[in-house]
Amino acid sequence: MKIGKKIGIALLVILIGMQFFRPEKNLADTDFVAAFEAETKPSPEIQKILETSCYDCHSANTRYPWYSNIAPISYWMNGHIEEGKEHLDFSDWPNLTAKKKDHKLEEFIEYVENGEMPLKEYTWTHEDARLSDEQKKALLDWAEEARLLYQVAQLPN
Repeated sequence: MKIGKKIGIALLVILIGMQFFRPEKNLADTDFVAAFEAETKPSPEIQKILETSCYDCHSANTRYPWYSNIAPISYWMNGHIEEGKEHLDFSDWPNLTAKKKDHKLEEFIEYVENGEMPLKEYTWTHEDARLSDEQKKALLDWAEEARLLYQVAQLPN
């Protein structure tokens, strides 16, 4: 048997085996962003933008498309979700200090302004996550206003 055929068979066996060992899914049992939304008070329009463009990778709950069940895509998606939550996890909002919340919103604004979020890889398969100029402006205005809460909280008494 030629080496190329052996490598092909080995890769096929590995690919089939990967289907039985999938990463754990990012699914919450509770209202995963209630504390964040209660504090920052996004309008219904902003809530919708956050749901379609942010929460899948930046919270404790992800809406998974059908192809997320196929390895190696499942591993790739899991890596994106874990990395996204390392940078900003809206579900972890109650555990952050006012200073940290202010900083997270500052970074959020920077990434949205620069067009770095949502990721291009995400918007390829989630067209509704693409932000129009009007949506960006509304999101940025809301985030700037929300930051004021945490900046005031940091002022000395």
